[in-house]
Amino acid sequence: MSDDGRHGLVIIVFIGSVFSPYYAWRRRSGPADPLAHCAVNVALYGPGGRWAMTERGAGPRARASDHLAIGPSQVSWDRGRLTIAIDEMAVPIPRRVRGTVTVTPTSAPSRAFHLDAEGHHRWRPIAPAARVEARFSAPDLSWSGHGYCDTNDGDRPLERDFLTWNWSREVRAAGGRIHYDARRADGGRTTLALGLQQDGRLAPVEAPDPAPLPRTGWRVARETPAVGGHRPRVIMGMEDAPFYARAVVGTDWGDGPATFVHEALSMPRFSNPIVQAMLPFRMPRRAGT
Repeated sequence: MSDDGRHGLVIIVFIGSVFSPYYAWRRRSGPADPLAHCAVNVALYGPGGRWAMTERGAGPRARASDHLAIGPSQVSWDRGRLTIAIDEMAVPIPRRVRGTVTVTPTSAPSRAFHLDAEGHHRWRPIAPAARVEARFSAPDLSWSGHGYCDTNDGDRPLERDFLTWNWSREVRAAGGRIHYDARRADGGRTTLALGLQQDGRLAPVEAPDPAPLPRTGWRVARETPAVGGHRPRVIMGMEDAPFYARAVVGTDWGDGPATFVHEALSMPRFSNPIVQAMLPFRMPRRAGT
């Protein structure tokens, strides 16, 4: 998020795009190569906002421990900073999304956490807090703010092991919290509550009881932690999809107002054949680079 709160940016780099209808269709007939289903998802919010996610079928153009190129976009680590060079095409109205985003961690990386009972799915906050510099030529947009960087990886499709999850990260220049609440297909539940300490490290904190948020236009159910009777409220809707929602939410942790980014996911919704048939309109695929 930008420091003035007017702009937001989410970038997700996929190898084996977990939300790809093409990847899901291919897996139904047998093993599928994740390298044939790569994408860079860019979501710009606020004035000049655009959304892009083109799946590439030829695999990464370059791949190393500190560098990854998918289509014309590239991600690289250099001297402790993450640089993302974006060159994508927005949908549904074709418009260029081109710019450079630099992420400089201001916190220590955390260990990986298992999200399911058998350890098939892992989540690791790489930079629980970071400074972000966004410079775009298309659209003509520049801002600075604070952000976050993490990674997820897994050995099996998400829809096999999860029903829903709700994730949130408090938006604060220093400090903050991360909450993860996943309801699993085996009937269990994974709840993580982590607080950013003064030394820049994450440590477990008490997990507040969840409270419901209003359902989205697509009627996606969502909930988020609440403390002391304070009712969370949606400040700005960011994504409203048939199986996924993202929003900026405000609440009070008991020590003052807090603002955080919240995400909700429904895997039964994602697996619905009607939803799968709708997704290509937002996620076009190119066989080459």
